[in-house]
Amino acid sequence: MPIRSSPFFNMESSAVLSMLRHTGKSMDSKHPKKSSGSIGGGVLKMFKLLPMLSSGCKMVSLLSRGHRKPLLKDYATTGTIFGFRKGRVFLAIQEDPHCLPTFIIELPMLTSALQKEMASETVRIALESETKTPRKKVLEEFVWGIYCNGRKIGYSIRRKNMSEEEMYVIDALRGVSMGAGVLPCRDQYEQETEGEMTYMRARFDKVVGSKDSEALYMINPEGSGQGTELSIFFLRSH
Repeated sequence: MPIRSSPFFNMESSAVLSMLRHTGKSMDSKHPKKSSGSIGGGVLKMFKLLPMLSSGCKMVSLLSRGHRKPLLKDYATTGTIFGFRKGRVFLAIQEDPHCLPTFIIELPMLTSALQKEMASETVRIALESETKTPRKKVLEEFVWGIYCNGRKIGYSIRRKNMSEEEMYVIDALRGVSMGAGVLPCRDQYEQETEGEMTYMRARFDKVVGSKDSEALYMINPEGSGQGTELSIFFLRSH
């Protein structure tokens, strides 16, 4: 995607431009033995199948029982995209799946709309903060403009505290390092009104461009095949 096609790329500093490189190239320097086919594909392909899945899938509940540590523990950042089928999408960032999120926000985008975006080869979600609070890290800002593949989809506010529903999802996925599926609803009324809770969890390679810019590039296991690349950008304008 050309940088000029995206409204949130007005800050054409060298730090930001370096983060917007092709996802596969971002990983080559750190993982020279991995091919580009290991980036993007497997997890997102599972996420595309969510409309055909149901809460009859017991993978999450089985993984959560008696296994409270992450299946894979390294220095990669964990990102989780989740939401009711009929509701909006949430994004949660964790340094460790066993810890509470350091960043969580409700995106102004329906779950079904995001799943349609996954049909493209590249999905880039950008969050741009127009404020610059002294002594705050970029992810500590509250008000964000949200973009998906270069289109502005609205504004959102970072959650200071998680709701019971969000806490339920994070707790249920505590033992999951990566994957996509459906979580059982907590009650029948919730399932009838909002639909089932879908999720996609993956590990991301974090690149810090400057104090005002960070990027996350999704990492998939080797052998997952070539597929959609997912990148998430956090930018703070001056």
